[in-house]
Amino acid sequence: MAIILGIESSCDDTAAAVCIDGKILSNVIANQSVHQNYGGVVPELASRVHQQNIVPAVQEAIALAKIHKNDIDAVAFTRGPGLLGSLLVGTSFAKAFALANDLPLIEVNHMQGHILSHFIPESKPSFPFLCLTVSGGHTQIVLVKDYFDMQIIGQTTDDAAGEAFDKTAKILGFPYPGGPLIDKYARGGNPDAYRFPEPQIPGLNFSFSGLKTSIMYFVRDQLKLDPHFLQTNMNDICASVQKRIVTILINKLKKASIEYNIKTIAIAGGVSANSGLRDILTNTAIDLNWNIFIPEFQYCTDNAGMIAIAGYYKFLKKDFSGQDIAPLARMQF
Repeated sequence: MAIILGIESSCDDTAAAVCIDGKILSNVIANQSVHQNYGGVVPELASRVHQQNIVPAVQEAIALAKIHKNDIDAVAFTRGPGLLGSLLVGTSFAKAFALANDLPLIEVNHMQGHILSHFIPESKPSFPFLCLTVSGGHTQIVLVKDYFDMQIIGQTTDDAAGEAFDKTAKILGFPYPGGPLIDKYARGGNPDAYRFPEPQIPGLNFSFSGLKTSIMYFVRDQLKLDPHFLQTNMNDICASVQKRIVTILINKLKKASIEYNIKTIAIAGGVSANSGLRDILTNTAIDLNWNIFIPEFQYCTDNAGMIAIAGYYKFLKKDFSGQDIAPLARMQF
């Protein structure tokens, strides 16, 4: 039996989880509300709040799993990518906990953790499969050949899809984080009310910076004509923006599926919680005979369950790290 403690602190969520033989027994997430006053994550504040949250989060995860710290066989932690100060808190805690309890350390790539969250439920994708990982900092199409044999075959050349949602939300006057609010308003709107351009990027790469600019100019011009434009058309605006961002993602995913002749498709990352993306992916799967995998909501945003499950598979390979390991703000597969 292998019991893994997972630690996640890549951005503004402090998370801890316990995994026993591939099953998640606890998944605790401590959010940070302090950033709402600034319209985005403030790295220095994030790292300070991580210091306050990490011990209680770990204690709660162990208690919910109904184990003792002496039962733990290894400590898995997010090494990167992410905010360096935030990563430093999680890495330092994991190293100290492992050293104090004479346990092996397991480093986990944050984005690989998102992908491996699909191995938490009973229904798991078979290799190879394509995974669209979409978050505030990343947008990638990954060819997953094995648990740790992954290849990025497409990625954003500028901004991430999650950032496009959040920046658009800021333009519309929503508080941070605004992406979920766009999703909320979009459910009551007409997705064809307004048309925004789709970037013509060759291959499987993405671009969202031009779309954000287009939305900004659209809102500016409409407000000149009608100062109340946002209040009277918010649902339709959100639905139209969401449709464009989602169709950009799905169109590239379709192309990747054809190019690599793979019909097993997964999504991961914070934006995988978006209802528009989930709905269109489900409809596309019916049309193209895809076998799709969509994570539970608790495993979409940053969480330690995905770190613990990735740590479990690394534990089986005895893929351990030394105490001299340091966090990496930028980290490739």
